[in-house]
Amino acid sequence: MNFKTVLAAVVTAFCLFCGILVIKSGIFEARSGDSKPCILLQSTTGGARARPEKAEEQKPQLQSAEPAEFTAANAPAKKLRLGSTDPNSGFKFLLELTSKGAAIEQARLSEFDNLDPQNPQPLVLLSAVRLAGNRQLSSMANTTLVLPEYAVQLPLDKLDWKSFPVQTADDGSESVRFEALIKDKADGGTAIRLTKTYRLRTNSYDLDCELAVENLTARTLGVRTEMTGPVGIAREDVRRDSRKAAACFRGPNDRLQATKVTMRSFDTTKSTDSDVLDVKNAQFLWAAATNKYFAAVVVPMPEQGKKYCDWITGRRNKTGDRQVFVNVKKGMLYSIMRTFTGKSYEQEKTGTGKTVQLFNPDKRGGTDDENIAIRLDADYVELAGAGKPQAVKNYKFKLYLGPKDKSIFDKNELYKELGFLSTIDFMPCCCCPAAIINPLAFGILALMRWLYFFIPNYGVVIIIFVFVVRLALHPLSKKSQVSMSKMGKLAPMTEQIKKKYANDKAELNRQMMALYKEHGASPIMGMLPMFVQMPVWIALYSAIYASIALRGASFLPFWITDLSAPDALFRFKAVTLPLFGKLDSFNLLPIMMGVAFYLQQKLMPSQATASSSPQVAQQQKMMMVMMPILFPLMLYKAPSGLNLYIMSSVFAGVIEQYVIKKHIREKQQAEAQSLVPVTKKTGGKVKKKKPKPFYKM
Repeated sequence: MNFKTVLAAVVTAFCLFCGILVIKSGIFEARSGDSKPCILLQSTTGGARARPEKAEEQKPQLQSAEPAEFTAANAPAKKLRLGSTDPNSGFKFLLELTSKGAAIEQARLSEFDNLDPQNPQPLVLLSAVRLAGNRQLSSMANTTLVLPEYAVQLPLDKLDWKSFPVQTADDGSESVRFEALIKDKADGGTAIRLTKTYRLRTNSYDLDCELAVENLTARTLGVRTEMTGPVGIAREDVRRDSRKAAACFRGPNDRLQATKVTMRSFDTTKSTDSDVLDVKNAQFLWAAATNKYFAAVVVPMPEQGKKYCDWITGRRNKTGDRQVFVNVKKGMLYSIMRTFTGKSYEQEKTGTGKTVQLFNPDKRGGTDDENIAIRLDADYVELAGAGKPQAVKNYKFKLYLGPKDKSIFDKNELYKELGFLSTIDFMPCCCCPAAIINPLAFGILALMRWLYFFIPNYGVVIIIFVFVVRLALHPLSKKSQVSMSKMGKLAPMTEQIKKKYANDKAELNRQMMALYKEHGASPIMGMLPMFVQMPVWIALYSAIYASIALRGASFLPFWITDLSAPDALFRFKAVTLPLFGKLDSFNLLPIMMGVAFYLQQKLMPSQATASSSPQVAQQQKMMMVMMPILFPLMLYKAPSGLNLYIMSSVFAGVIEQYVIKKHIREKQQAEAQSLVPVTKKTGGKVKKKKPKPFYKM
């Protein structure tokens, strides 16, 4: 194959690869206003999904749609707070709790703000999502209590639980307790008591949550609970929606396995959509809702004496005289329950134990009103009569609310053991898998933090790091450029050989290899260094893109004040343009990047000669025009830290190519005189240059 064609194909593929990375970053996705999402929440009885609830169906008391044996009464509605947004308080976040479903209505971080240049406020990480019928879904809400034996399903997220005052312990930690009573309509007595406790400690990103379900009757009661995990995580990236749902499992040989679902993978033509977070033959550890920089991770804690949590649904289970057979079908879980009391089979359609749901009220994508929630369903359990050891079932959770920061995860043994590092997203691809990119990216982040200790400016650190990497990879770049120059010089001879042996492929290949050997050239050496360097540059790109340290970090106080956002030399009234979407600032870095690309193209060793085909020459002209225009357009709204890295890399490449080009020119002049530099070993004499073959025959 013609080397020029191969080279053009490689360069084109590389440009397409870079373009795909940028397109994946969401440059073509316009961001719209902050409308609030909603979803139709369904209440079911008798094992079948009921109709969507209407606003007029809400009543002070909760009960199933059909006559049932149980009901629950509302308590006064209350709002409570745990923690603080004051960094000096010692708390990492402030929780606004609601008695409706005993849930977290909002979580605001104390160490991070919303990056609003006009009015910075504590960052809202989690917030409730609006549902139909003037309802809402909140984080850690108890949505449903199911009593399959009585065909009853009580939607506890409509219930205002009884709340107790916030308690402050001697160590400064704060806790609050909620209580819900389920009454037996037959005798008016209390049948089930649910007690939910939140505990928040200082200097910790963890929230402890415990739910106790207690049977207060003399008879055995079978129950199943459903609960939401993190809900309504905030959007962080100014260009693309980087929100995801993730889950982690421990498989054979204690190997951690993570699975993720992106917002963009859902069918946005539906008002609701769901997917299952599951891994076969592995033990469930945690589920999380994440965005670019932060994570909300819910960890169901195993019972005492057990290594793993075994009460989240998703496996075969035996409970007394009832057997539950679990089968996955079309993303939903069907459990067929058989009783041994002469009753017929009862079939109940339930959700899987680890499910992510998308809420999209207008059924259109890219309108910025979509949001996600994690749902965790507990297994069916039979509670013994009141006073017996098995009368109470306790469900314990830990909820991590904080940054996706490796230094934080490494300091906490539980985070390390559970694999919280899986929440950090880099950008592996088919040619550079995560097994290569992740260690490189983490190593780069560690070196950048080390440099920051001496130079407390991440913009300067990025520039220095780029030049250091360029210097380290210079031998490979030099070898590649020299090889490309040789191949360009051989272009007329290769064209003659192709014409002479056009009908004899075997002889054509032999003559070409002989020509390369004679002149010490190699088509592979022109491309091999590029492929060797690619993982390093992708890892550096990913590290800068995903680093929480760059969020809100300033480079120049009068210009680049946030390396995680566009540089915005000055702002103007927002306008909407094709490809750009909403545009409200003049960004200088992408324009400087275009200048750097143009200079790089001018200095790039040309493969086109007078005898080269017109197609190759035309391709090179197109590349010289496209590169300086295409990349600044695609990266116009990219984070300034990322653009600073690319611009610095290209400018460093311009300097490097100037040095390499000078070396090639001097070498060619020496070869033209058939001389090589003398050394002491040669006694000061010159000798003819003998090209070194790149392979042995």
